[in-house]
Amino acid sequence: MAPRVRFAPSPTGYLHVGGARTALFNWLFARRLCGVLVLRIEDTDVERSSQDMVEGILDGLRWLGLDWDEGPKIDGPHGPYFQSQRLDRYRAMAAALVAQGHAYYCYCTPETLKVKRDAAEGAGSAWRYDRACCALTPDDIASRERDGVPRAIRFRVPEGTTRFDDLVHGPIEFDGANIEDFVLLRSDGHPTYQLSVVSDDVEMKITHVVRGDDHISNTPKQILLYRAIGAEVPKFAHVPLILGPDKKRLSKRHGATSVTEYSRQGYLPEAMFNFLALLGWSPGDDREILTRDELVAAFSLEGISGGNAVFNTEKLDWFNQQHLMRLAPEELALRLKPWFEQAGLWTDDFLGDRHAWFFAVLELLKPRAKRLDEFTALGRFFFSDAIDYDEPAVEKHLRAPGMDGHLAVLDAALSGLDTFDPVSTEAVVRATAEARGVKAASLIHAVRVVVTGKTVSPGLFEVLALLGRARVQARFTEARRLLLTSSS
Repeated sequence: MAPRVRFAPSPTGYLHVGGARTALFNWLFARRLCGVLVLRIEDTDVERSSQDMVEGILDGLRWLGLDWDEGPKIDGPHGPYFQSQRLDRYRAMAAALVAQGHAYYCYCTPETLKVKRDAAEGAGSAWRYDRACCALTPDDIASRERDGVPRAIRFRVPEGTTRFDDLVHGPIEFDGANIEDFVLLRSDGHPTYQLSVVSDDVEMKITHVVRGDDHISNTPKQILLYRAIGAEVPKFAHVPLILGPDKKRLSKRHGATSVTEYSRQGYLPEAMFNFLALLGWSPGDDREILTRDELVAAFSLEGISGGNAVFNTEKLDWFNQQHLMRLAPEELALRLKPWFEQAGLWTDDFLGDRHAWFFAVLELLKPRAKRLDEFTALGRFFFSDAIDYDEPAVEKHLRAPGMDGHLAVLDAALSGLDTFDPVSTEAVVRATAEARGVKAASLIHAVRVVVTGKTVSPGLFEVLALLGRARVQARFTEARRLLLTSSS
């Protein structure tokens, strides 16, 4: 039978890296085995949930290219797919568990529970619910019900050990003596996580639950619920957590953790997809750069590591650059268009009459750019003639003794070239340096500052050729004017 898996985020925040990786693993598993991915929004925390957060989560999934087969926007046979619209189902399940003797009413107030908990902790012992309400007689319960005393519903944890075979970690077991009778339904009628997730997974026919390691402690409680209602228990696979470079759980202090934030920083979705897939999973060989189709073909739950994964931004930058290098020129240009528009550097000619020149510039910048947002900064001197000169660079390379004269001679030599290409310009620069008795490197550094304003750029002679004779001469004139102005 084709597997049915689910990704069930809570809209109390945007889609973070850990959630995105969990969604990705579920998506890869479903696509690999021609299964179904259900997207379910767990929005029972009314105060913290919002529609904006829901849209943010959907946007993050769409950006990564993670489509779902059932869920918001597309519906399906097991809807609704928002937990806030399924409350009647949870209450019915809780009532059925009470009727069957698997759960009971708990009338203990939060104040009473706090007093007992504080007393136990003061005595140096751990506290768990003492089953005070489990001992109530039918008459006690009837009396409280007549009086309208607020009550929760607790699950009666049976004695014995709960075991399951985790598809990542192997056999895991929990002693029921260490699990307190947990709340299923709060006194305000809202379900707890344990109740709602089991109810939904049963009704949505989920066969495999792939989620983070932080849910391992929830699993025995949920297995007990499955058994109590006579439902088949799904298979569980708990994936390792994602840590920051300091080996602590990834959080905002490590930088951007929202997927959409990485989009705004200039990362490619296919690079993030590739990077996240390899956080805690391996294809079984030494491949690192993989396409979506290759990842689908290689994915298996057995390839997931049991150890925690480290989120390394430098590694993400490397993945992004590798995927940038693989983009076709026109595709890269289309991805860059919004960034160029934002910088005021875009012209439609870049995809029209000047496309060959624009594509050549992008190819020259590719090896130096790690993210989309870096292209405009690295190559601004190609797209604007308003050069922002770096003053220390001007002082060091242009105001060197005799440099003005060297540049004047070189300017004249460049203007006389029949062909203005990298080979010809390099030959002229080196010949001028030799004739003037100056090191070629010194003249090259000076010319780079003249045409780019900076000390670092792609290969100088490729830059000169792409700028063209007229623009290079104009910059020589402007640089020499700058030197004359500053010296007078």
